[in-house]
Amino acid sequence: MRPVWEEKPGVAGQAAKGTVLTAVVLVVLVPLWVALVTSLSSRATINAAGGLVFVPRGIDMSAYRIIFAGGQISQALWISTLVTVCGTLVSLLVTIPAAYGLSRPGSVGHRGLLFFFLLTFLIYPGLVPSYLVVTGVGLKDSLWALILPSAINVFNFVVVRAFFQGLPAELLDSARVDGAGEFRILWRIVLPLSKAVVAVVGLFYAVGYWNVWFSALLYIDDNEKFPIQRVLQTFILAGQTPQTSGTAVGTALPPTLAIKMAVVVVTVAPIAAVYPFVQRHFTRGVILGAVKG
Repeated sequence: MRPVWEEKPGVAGQAAKGTVLTAVVLVVLVPLWVALVTSLSSRATINAAGGLVFVPRGIDMSAYRIIFAGGQISQALWISTLVTVCGTLVSLLVTIPAAYGLSRPGSVGHRGLLFFFLLTFLIYPGLVPSYLVVTGVGLKDSLWALILPSAINVFNFVVVRAFFQGLPAELLDSARVDGAGEFRILWRIVLPLSKAVVAVVGLFYAVGYWNVWFSALLYIDDNEKFPIQRVLQTFILAGQTPQTSGTAVGTALPPTLAIKMAVVVVTVAPIAAVYPFVQRHFTRGVILGAVKG
Protein backbone atom coordinates (compact mmCIF):
# COMPACT_ATOMS: atom_id res chain seq x y z
CA MET A 1 0.00 0.00 0.00
CA ARG A 2 1.10 3.57 -0.73
CA PRO A 3 1.81 5.72 2.35
CA VAL A 4 -0.76 8.47 2.97
CA TRP A 5 1.83 11.19 2.43
CA GLU A 6 2.98 9.88 -0.94
CA GLU A 7 1.42 11.47 -3.98
CA LYS A 8 -0.27 9.30 -6.56
CA PRO A 9 2.01 8.98 -9.60
CA GLY A 10 0.84 10.78 -12.69
CA VAL A 11 0.32 9.30 -16.12
CA ALA A 12 3.84 10.23 -17.22
CA GLY A 13 5.36 8.66 -14.12
CA GLN A 14 3.42 5.44 -14.54
CA ALA A 15 4.35 5.26 -18.23
CA ALA A 16 8.03 5.82 -17.40
CA LYS A 17 7.98 3.08 -14.74
CA GLY A 18 6.25 0.69 -17.11
CA THR A 19 8.75 1.41 -19.86
CA VAL A 20 11.75 0.90 -17.60
CA LEU A 21 10.37 -2.33 -16.11
CA THR A 22 9.50 -3.66 -19.57
CA ALA A 23 13.01 -2.88 -20.81
CA VAL A 24 14.59 -4.63 -17.81
CA VAL A 25 12.39 -7.71 -18.32
CA LEU A 26 13.28 -7.86 -22.02
CA VAL A 27 16.99 -7.52 -21.28
CA VAL A 28 16.72 -10.56 -18.99
CA LEU A 29 14.32 -12.71 -20.99
CA VAL A 30 15.47 -12.19 -24.59
CA PRO A 31 18.91 -13.83 -24.13
CA LEU A 32 17.29 -16.75 -22.30
CA TRP A 33 14.69 -17.09 -25.05
CA VAL A 34 17.36 -17.08 -27.77
CA ALA A 35 19.40 -19.72 -25.90
CA LEU A 36 16.32 -21.92 -25.44
CA VAL A 37 15.14 -21.62 -29.06
CA THR A 38 18.63 -22.22 -30.45
CA SER A 39 19.07 -25.31 -28.29
CA LEU A 40 15.83 -26.73 -29.74
CA SER A 41 16.67 -25.89 -33.37
CA SER A 42 17.85 -28.21 -36.11
CA ARG A 43 21.01 -27.73 -38.15
CA ALA A 44 19.00 -26.37 -41.09
CA THR A 45 17.28 -23.76 -38.89
CA ILE A 46 20.57 -22.62 -37.34
CA ASN A 47 22.22 -22.40 -40.77
CA ALA A 48 19.29 -20.42 -42.14
CA ALA A 49 19.45 -17.99 -39.21
CA GLY A 50 23.20 -17.65 -39.56
CA GLY A 51 23.77 -18.57 -35.90
CA LEU A 52 21.53 -17.84 -32.95
CA VAL A 53 17.82 -18.41 -33.60
CA PHE A 54 15.14 -16.03 -32.37
CA VAL A 55 12.03 -17.39 -34.11
CA PRO A 56 11.46 -21.13 -33.56
CA ARG A 57 10.88 -23.37 -36.58
CA GLY A 58 10.15 -26.80 -35.21
CA ILE A 59 11.61 -28.61 -32.22
CA ASP A 60 14.72 -30.78 -32.30
CA MET A 61 15.62 -32.43 -28.97
CA SER A 62 18.81 -34.05 -30.23
CA ALA A 63 21.08 -31.61 -28.33
CA TYR A 64 19.45 -32.52 -25.02
CA ARG A 65 19.58 -36.23 -25.85
CA ILE A 66 23.31 -35.88 -26.42
CA ILE A 67 23.77 -34.02 -23.11
CA PHE A 68 21.91 -36.57 -21.00
CA ALA A 69 23.24 -39.63 -22.84
CA GLY A 70 26.49 -39.49 -20.89
CA GLY A 71 29.93 -37.98 -21.30
CA GLN A 72 31.55 -34.88 -19.87
CA ILE A 73 28.40 -32.77 -19.64
CA SER A 74 26.37 -35.37 -17.75
CA GLN A 75 29.29 -35.90 -15.37
CA ALA A 76 29.61 -32.15 -14.83
CA LEU A 77 25.90 -31.85 -14.04
CA TRP A 78 26.24 -34.59 -11.45
CA ILE A 79 29.30 -32.89 -9.91
CA SER A 80 27.53 -29.52 -9.73
CA THR A 81 24.45 -31.09 -8.15
CA LEU A 82 26.60 -32.90 -5.58
CA VAL A 83 28.60 -29.77 -4.73
CA THR A 84 25.44 -27.65 -4.48
CA VAL A 85 23.53 -30.03 -2.21
CA CYS A 86 26.47 -30.91 0.06
CA GLY A 87 27.81 -27.36 0.11
CA THR A 88 24.45 -25.83 1.00
CA LEU A 89 23.95 -28.33 3.83
CA VAL A 90 27.47 -27.73 5.17
CA SER A 91 27.06 -23.96 4.98
CA LEU A 92 23.70 -23.99 6.78
CA LEU A 93 25.08 -26.35 9.45
CA VAL A 94 27.92 -23.89 10.05
CA THR A 95 26.10 -20.58 9.63
CA ILE A 96 22.99 -21.24 11.75
CA PRO A 97 24.72 -22.40 14.97
CA ALA A 98 27.35 -19.66 14.66
CA ALA A 99 24.69 -16.99 14.12
CA TYR A 100 22.58 -18.28 17.00
CA GLY A 101 25.51 -18.47 19.40
CA LEU A 102 26.71 -14.97 18.60
CA SER A 103 23.16 -13.57 18.76
CA ARG A 104 22.97 -14.42 22.48
CA PRO A 105 24.57 -11.73 24.68
CA GLY A 106 27.19 -13.08 27.05
CA SER A 107 28.08 -16.18 25.01
CA VAL A 108 31.63 -17.49 25.36
CA GLY A 109 34.07 -15.39 23.33
CA HIS A 110 31.19 -13.26 22.04
CA ARG A 111 33.06 -10.05 21.24
CA GLY A 112 36.22 -11.69 19.96
CA LEU A 113 34.45 -14.14 17.65
CA LEU A 114 32.05 -11.50 16.38
CA PHE A 115 34.96 -9.17 15.66
CA PHE A 116 36.73 -12.03 13.85
CA PHE A 117 33.71 -12.63 11.60
CA LEU A 118 33.04 -8.97 10.85
CA LEU A 119 36.71 -8.25 10.18
CA THR A 120 36.48 -10.28 6.97
CA PHE A 121 34.18 -7.58 5.60
CA LEU A 122 37.18 -5.25 5.56
CA ILE A 123 40.16 -7.59 5.17
CA TYR A 124 40.30 -10.46 2.70
CA PRO A 125 43.38 -12.72 2.71
CA GLY A 126 43.80 -12.54 -1.06
CA LEU A 127 44.17 -15.10 -3.80
CA VAL A 128 47.70 -16.36 -3.13
CA PRO A 129 47.27 -17.04 0.63
CA SER A 130 43.93 -18.74 -0.04
CA TYR A 131 45.50 -20.95 -2.69
CA LEU A 132 48.40 -21.85 -0.41
CA VAL A 133 46.05 -22.77 2.44
CA VAL A 134 43.78 -24.91 0.25
CA THR A 135 46.68 -26.77 -1.35
CA GLY A 136 48.57 -26.98 1.95
CA VAL A 137 45.76 -28.88 3.70
CA GLY A 138 45.51 -31.35 0.82
CA LEU A 139 42.30 -30.15 -0.84
CA LYS A 140 43.86 -29.66 -4.26
CA ASP A 141 41.88 -31.50 -6.96
CA SER A 142 39.18 -32.39 -4.42
CA LEU A 143 35.52 -31.38 -4.48
CA TRP A 144 35.92 -30.18 -0.90
CA ALA A 145 38.04 -27.36 -2.31
CA LEU A 146 34.82 -26.02 -3.85
CA ILE A 147 32.91 -26.24 -0.54
CA LEU A 148 35.04 -25.68 2.55
CA PRO A 149 36.74 -22.35 1.63
CA SER A 150 33.31 -20.74 1.15
CA ALA A 151 31.42 -22.74 3.79
CA ILE A 152 30.34 -19.59 5.60
CA ASN A 153 29.49 -16.24 4.04
CA VAL A 154 29.72 -13.31 6.43
CA PHE A 155 26.82 -11.46 4.81
CA ASN A 156 24.56 -14.47 5.27
CA PHE A 157 25.85 -14.88 8.82
CA VAL A 158 24.97 -11.26 9.64
CA VAL A 159 21.48 -11.62 8.15
CA VAL A 160 20.72 -14.77 10.16
CA ARG A 161 22.22 -13.35 13.35
CA ALA A 162 20.14 -10.17 13.06
CA PHE A 163 17.02 -12.28 12.62
CA PHE A 164 17.82 -14.38 15.69
CA GLN A 165 18.39 -11.21 17.72
CA GLY A 166 14.88 -10.08 16.83
CA LEU A 167 13.24 -13.16 18.35
CA PRO A 168 11.49 -12.54 21.70
CA ALA A 169 13.95 -13.15 24.53
CA GLU A 170 11.07 -14.13 26.82
CA LEU A 171 10.25 -17.09 24.57
CA LEU A 172 13.78 -18.46 24.81
CA ASP A 173 14.02 -17.75 28.55
CA SER A 174 10.81 -19.67 29.19
CA ALA A 175 12.27 -22.67 27.38
CA ARG A 176 15.39 -22.48 29.54
CA VAL A 177 13.24 -22.37 32.68
CA ASP A 178 11.57 -25.58 31.49
CA GLY A 179 15.00 -27.20 31.30
CA ALA A 180 15.70 -27.00 27.54
CA GLY A 181 19.32 -26.71 26.45
CA GLU A 182 20.59 -24.35 23.79
CA PHE A 183 20.66 -26.97 21.03
CA ARG A 184 17.12 -28.03 21.86
CA ILE A 185 15.98 -24.40 21.84
CA LEU A 186 17.65 -23.87 18.48
CA TRP A 187 16.10 -27.00 16.95
CA ARG A 188 12.61 -26.88 18.47
CA ILE A 189 11.92 -23.14 18.79
CA VAL A 190 14.31 -20.95 16.81
CA LEU A 191 14.45 -22.87 13.52
CA PRO A 192 10.65 -23.28 13.14
CA LEU A 193 10.35 -19.50 13.54
CA SER A 194 13.15 -18.85 11.05
CA LYS A 195 11.96 -20.70 7.95
CA ALA A 196 11.90 -17.54 5.83
CA VAL A 197 15.45 -16.40 6.55
CA VAL A 198 16.83 -19.97 6.38
CA ALA A 199 15.17 -20.48 2.98
CA VAL A 200 16.63 -17.24 1.62
CA VAL A 201 20.13 -17.87 2.96
CA GLY A 202 19.96 -21.44 1.67
CA LEU A 203 19.08 -20.09 -1.77
CA PHE A 204 22.03 -17.68 -1.62
CA TYR A 205 24.38 -20.53 -0.77
CA ALA A 206 22.89 -22.86 -3.40
CA VAL A 207 23.26 -20.26 -6.16
CA GLY A 208 26.85 -19.64 -5.13
CA TYR A 209 27.77 -23.33 -5.19
CA TRP A 210 25.92 -24.00 -8.43
CA ASN A 211 27.72 -21.10 -10.13
CA VAL A 212 31.15 -21.99 -8.76
CA TRP A 213 33.69 -21.50 -11.51
CA PHE A 214 36.77 -19.62 -10.34
CA SER A 215 37.47 -22.04 -7.49
CA ALA A 216 37.18 -24.92 -9.94
CA LEU A 217 39.60 -23.15 -12.27
CA LEU A 218 42.12 -22.81 -9.43
CA TYR A 219 41.82 -26.10 -7.59
CA ILE A 220 40.42 -28.73 -9.98
CA ASP A 221 42.70 -30.23 -12.64
CA ASP A 222 40.88 -33.51 -13.28
CA ASN A 223 38.37 -33.17 -16.12
CA GLU A 224 36.15 -35.78 -14.45
CA LYS A 225 35.66 -33.40 -11.50
CA PHE A 226 34.77 -30.27 -13.48
CA PRO A 227 31.45 -28.67 -12.43
CA ILE A 228 29.05 -27.57 -15.14
CA GLN A 229 30.19 -23.94 -15.06
CA ARG A 230 33.81 -24.98 -15.67
CA VAL A 231 32.74 -27.16 -18.60
CA LEU A 232 30.63 -24.31 -19.95
CA GLN A 233 33.62 -21.99 -19.84
CA THR A 234 35.84 -24.60 -21.44
CA PHE A 235 33.94 -25.16 -24.65
CA ILE A 236 32.10 -21.86 -25.01
CA LEU A 237 34.83 -19.35 -24.22
CA ALA A 238 37.77 -21.53 -25.17
CA GLY A 239 35.99 -22.85 -28.27
CA GLN A 240 36.47 -26.53 -27.49
CA THR A 241 33.98 -29.18 -28.62
CA PRO A 242 32.13 -30.90 -25.75
CA GLN A 243 32.97 -34.53 -25.14
CA THR A 244 29.80 -36.59 -25.49
CA SER A 245 28.94 -40.27 -25.61
CA GLY A 246 25.99 -42.47 -26.32
CA THR A 247 25.66 -41.60 -30.02
CA ALA A 248 25.50 -44.48 -32.44
CA VAL A 249 28.12 -44.78 -35.16
CA GLY A 250 27.01 -43.03 -38.32
CA THR A 251 24.47 -40.85 -36.52
CA ALA A 252 24.89 -37.17 -37.28
CA LEU A 253 25.58 -35.05 -34.23
CA PRO A 254 23.44 -31.95 -33.65
CA PRO A 255 25.08 -28.58 -34.28
CA THR A 256 27.73 -27.59 -31.76
CA LEU A 257 25.93 -24.28 -31.21
CA ALA A 258 22.73 -26.12 -30.25
CA ILE A 259 24.65 -28.25 -27.74
CA LYS A 260 26.29 -25.16 -26.25
CA MET A 261 22.96 -23.38 -25.86
CA ALA A 262 21.44 -26.54 -24.39
CA VAL A 263 24.16 -26.54 -21.74
CA VAL A 264 23.40 -22.87 -21.01
CA VAL A 265 19.72 -23.72 -20.56
CA VAL A 266 20.50 -26.70 -18.33
CA THR A 267 22.85 -24.51 -16.29
CA VAL A 268 20.21 -21.85 -15.67
CA ALA A 269 17.14 -24.12 -15.33
CA PRO A 270 17.73 -25.63 -11.83
CA ILE A 271 18.05 -22.30 -10.04
CA ALA A 272 15.18 -20.83 -12.06
CA ALA A 273 13.05 -23.84 -11.05
CA VAL A 274 13.90 -23.55 -7.34
CA TYR A 275 13.43 -19.79 -7.07
CA PRO A 276 9.58 -19.72 -7.31
CA PHE A 277 9.35 -21.97 -4.25
CA VAL A 278 11.58 -19.62 -2.24
CA GLN A 279 10.33 -16.34 -3.70
CA ARG A 280 7.52 -15.93 -1.18
CA HIS A 281 10.11 -16.02 1.62
CA PHE A 282 12.64 -13.85 -0.21
CA THR A 283 11.59 -10.30 0.66
CA ARG A 284 10.37 -11.18 4.14
CA GLY A 285 13.48 -13.14 5.00
CA VAL A 286 15.95 -10.50 3.82
CA ILE A 287 14.10 -7.60 5.43
CA LEU A 288 13.53 -9.34 8.76
CA GLY A 289 17.10 -10.54 8.83
CA ALA A 290 18.65 -7.22 7.88
CA VAL A 291 16.52 -4.73 9.80
CA LYS A 292 16.05 -5.04 13.53
CA GLY A 293 13.08 -3.09 14.79
